[in-house]
Amino acid sequence: MISRYLRRTMTTTTPSFTTQILKVKPESITFDAQGHPTITDAETQHNLELAAKELTTTSNAIGFPTETVYGLAGSCLCDESVRSIYRAKNRPADNPLITHISSIDQLQRRLTHGAGIPEIYEPLVAKFWPGPLTILLPLSHGDGGAACPVSRLVTAGQDTFAVRMPAHPVARALIAMSDTPIAAPSANASTRPSPTTADHVMHDLEGRIPLILDGGACDVGVESTVVDGLCDPPMLLRPGGVSLEEIREVGGERWQKVVVAKKTAGKMEAVKTPGMKYRHYSPTAKVVLFVNCGDGREAIERYIAENRIDTGSVKIALLKSRSFEGEDRDERFDVVKDLGRDGHEISRNLFKRLREVDEEDKVDLIFVEGIDESNEGLAVMNRLSKAAMEVVSPK
Repeated sequence: MISRYLRRTMTTTTPSFTTQILKVKPESITFDAQGHPTITDAETQHNLELAAKELTTTSNAIGFPTETVYGLAGSCLCDESVRSIYRAKNRPADNPLITHISSIDQLQRRLTHGAGIPEIYEPLVAKFWPGPLTILLPLSHGDGGAACPVSRLVTAGQDTFAVRMPAHPVARALIAMSDTPIAAPSANASTRPSPTTADHVMHDLEGRIPLILDGGACDVGVESTVVDGLCDPPMLLRPGGVSLEEIREVGGERWQKVVVAKKTAGKMEAVKTPGMKYRHYSPTAKVVLFVNCGDGREAIERYIAENRIDTGSVKIALLKSRSFEGEDRDERFDVVKDLGRDGHEISRNLFKRLREVDEEDKVDLIFVEGIDESNEGLAVMNRLSKAAMEVVSPK
């Protein structure tokens, strides 16, 4: 049940802005051992200062790049900043947010009252921070069980908060320069495919936020992996940029028993992390996911025939990867694009290709080839299963 307090985030009118895209050069940013940035490019320094000022002197949300996808940032310590995030995205208020930090020192100073990270996370944090790994921490933390100052709008009423340290230099520099831990979901309109370029953010949120830091295309392409080590056995709540295999390899004995949470929670079920509830990652066009269909020829032909699709009037895109070869000149398809061959390439291209065929090619149907769920495939198929309106598999 959503409290009246949380429900307020969904009813306030979104302000209108003239959205600016500000260029920044990730390669101009380096960090010392304490996580303090040095920036050699004057334009990047200036634009990061503008963005940091926006975070610390207003309650407006702003767009910024991470290594996973573009994020929508607001102070996680300020209710009104968090409301700005929910308003800009039109995001349900019972869908929690992830807090982003620039360093362990900032986590302890600003959020956990000096308490360290629970021992179970130590090998994972040592390997994957900074990077695409999110961990759950208790809200009551530190000496005497002091309460964490994270806004309860971030946690959607849960007794834990999710936190990660992004690897992208622009993200870390922004958080460090503002000394503000930020709540940051993906910077897309709710239910849309996540953005991997500044132009994607502009497409969805123009007029809803004041600025977007443009640091180029994202490298990972899907959101972070979220794990809960506070329960026994530990759980993988959302697959992402760190694979299940890597978690087991690096985490030690307790993570060998990690349980993978179900893909989608029930409507009334409380969740501790984003990506477990509601429809996600969906273009306007209908997505049809083909799983274990060989080279795809027979399955696609049967689907078109059974659904009486007029390929002369219905515009169809095919997104292929490893097995759907030889379809490039098939006249049934108006657009054919490659997702890639290896898991990293496919995850990096997934949201980009979905947006291209939907927003630029304006197709009516998107046929997507599924992949096996090993390594990066678990995160890719998690996103595709939520984007798809229909799944086709051998009968």
